[in-house]
Amino acid sequence: MERTEIESLGEFGLIQHLTQNNETRQASTLLSVGDDAAVIDHFGKQTVITTDMLIEGIHFDLMYTPLKHLGYKAVAVNLSDLCAMMATPSHITMSLAFSNRFSVEALDEFYEGVYAACEKYNVDLIGGDTCSSQKGFVISVTAIGEVTNDKFVTRDKAQVGDLICATGDLGASYIGLQLLEREKRIFLENPKVQPDLQEKAHVIGKFLKPEPRLDVVEWLQEQEITPTSMMDISDGLSSDILHICRQSNVGCIIYDEKLPIHSETKEIAMDFGLSGTSCALNGGEDYELLFTISQADYDKIVMSEKISVIGYITNPDEGTQLITQQGNKHKLVAQGWRAF
Repeated sequence: MERTEIESLGEFGLIQHLTQNNETRQASTLLSVGDDAAVIDHFGKQTVITTDMLIEGIHFDLMYTPLKHLGYKAVAVNLSDLCAMMATPSHITMSLAFSNRFSVEALDEFYEGVYAACEKYNVDLIGGDTCSSQKGFVISVTAIGEVTNDKFVTRDKAQVGDLICATGDLGASYIGLQLLEREKRIFLENPKVQPDLQEKAHVIGKFLKPEPRLDVVEWLQEQEITPTSMMDISDGLSSDILHICRQSNVGCIIYDEKLPIHSETKEIAMDFGLSGTSCALNGGEDYELLFTISQADYDKIVMSEKISVIGYITNPDEGTQLITQQGNKHKLVAQGWRAF
């Protein structure tokens, strides 16, 4: 395969190369890539902004993460934060730092994934930066969205009696990561052994190519349901519900039997000596939405197959509890991802 050294293009040549097919989709994009800064006009709506970093060796391993998937995921996880505010994504900036082990072709592959996510979620790439890194690959994305005035949803307005809801299924991404790490260890010991992951597409897909739940945000808006609090599940359900409880000054009860866990997740978790429940509670990187709603909206929520009611909000003095299928109570403890 041909290899073009990045230094042969220079910084501006590289940016021009990577953005030569960049499309503008949003009417709000007045000026995109190519000047000192971009210009956007949200026509009277409020702007929601989030930034995230992904660092090789900490957030991803290129031994089992295809660059195209990584580009897609870098966009998707940032758009997920906008969805958690009930905002509609509109723009991103993408900044990269990389060592000389990366070629122009490798970055082209990464950007294929970036553009695929932008196209799927109707988002414009409007800027960013590139620079060299002494080792490893560093990705920083800023995502921008819009929301009707004062319709954004925060983490701190959950009320006693509210229902706790989660989208999709939980714990699959964590199990996908465990599988890939196991296959990596086997490969390093014996490079001739080929992994067989055909029957495990769901959990591996949830890890390598998560999807922000813009579909659920749009459905909630159509149903005129405004969650009282909301966040995306990136650190694990237990950690993230505790964020909502702490910031809203409330307690919660979560029912083990109500947790949405895919059959593939349960099955593979058993191979690792884990329970599906522990993966759902502590796994992280699901990028599903966790939110609370008024009980008055229950009849609307049960119409959606994408949303599970998993518990309810209590007084703060009742603490944060998990009720098992046997009826036992356990204190919910944050055991998910820790950044430091």
